[in-house]
Amino acid sequence: MVDPKHREISRQLMAEIATGKFGPPGRIPSEAQLVKRFGVSRPTVARALRDLQDEGLVERRAGSGTYVRKAAQESATTRQLGLLIPGLGTIEIFGLICGELASLARAQEYTLLWGDSAQMQREGDLSEEHAEKLCQQFIERNVTGVFFAPFDLVGGKQEANHRIIERFGKAGIPVILLDRDLVPFPHRSNLDLVAIDNLAAGCFLAEHLYKLGCRRFAFLAIPNFPPTVDARIVGVRETLVRRGVELPPDWIHIGNPEDLKFLRSLIAGGRWDAVICGNDLTAAHLLRALEKTPVRVPRDLRVVGFDDAKYATLLGVSLTTIHQPCRDIAITAYRAMLERISEPTLPARSLLLTPHLVVRESCGAYLPHL
Repeated sequence: MVDPKHREISRQLMAEIATGKFGPPGRIPSEAQLVKRFGVSRPTVARALRDLQDEGLVERRAGSGTYVRKAAQESATTRQLGLLIPGLGTIEIFGLICGELASLARAQEYTLLWGDSAQMQREGDLSEEHAEKLCQQFIERNVTGVFFAPFDLVGGKQEANHRIIERFGKAGIPVILLDRDLVPFPHRSNLDLVAIDNLAAGCFLAEHLYKLGCRRFAFLAIPNFPPTVDARIVGVRETLVRRGVELPPDWIHIGNPEDLKFLRSLIAGGRWDAVICGNDLTAAHLLRALEKTPVRVPRDLRVVGFDDAKYATLLGVSLTTIHQPCRDIAITAYRAMLERISEPTLPARSLLLTPHLVVRESCGAYLPHL
């Protein structure tokens, strides 16, 4: 079940309050600014702010605006958990997960931290340098534990991941990984990982398309994709092999679908019945690019993605995808953190949530003739 818009907004704002984004003044953006930012109506924004007020996090000041309550800004300093989430400002699911974590932490009288520097608060993302500085800040503040979504495994970022984990390990601070591991799939690190079962998600999409009559599959991913996409590819491959579908050597395509030359090579000769994309953003770029070609989705080509981002229903053809259960991921991660704090010697665990297929137009399920 998809949460109402006002709950999504209140959770996002809750996460930003917890991370100190609004600084010492604590002034929340105006309703008009929030309407523009989230693309919703004014009553929806007002309802989200009432949610925060009911939680005791903000107060309304007549003629001045909405402010974070002092108690929320200065809550528990000895029970602190850290958020180290590259992509928090750009990857939708991280914002939703962190909003839920902020709510859970507050209920347990923990403070959720995301850095002290004004530069980190202004930027929606973290560089490797900033992440390592933040790591040191968490160690100096003696946080109880850290939720960490590792950098993609490209360039020097993999080394940064390992330096960060090593420093937390030496400081005796437990780490719960979110969404992805530190090492390439199918290898596993010695840390707890909470994510959806990406291999099963790939299986679900491939099986769904197979039942719709597709037999010629391509997988599309952008360069430098995370290990989660590798797991999705394996899930697709295993399902199709079991079904007796022959996959040509070039069935996996790595590139930017908005690049005209790359797009032409992908759709040349009508070789594919279906394209499974590494995530919804890649699928969205592909759908927009295909609008400039004679190829029509889903009549000529089925397209699916992963994540169930907000814009999945706003595209010219609504997108069939795998839903990320952000609330369940947050609850599972938070419980894993409490267990890890209580029992540091527990073996490393992979806590994988069952994915959920969301069927919309782009897969061709609703075509009149199959």
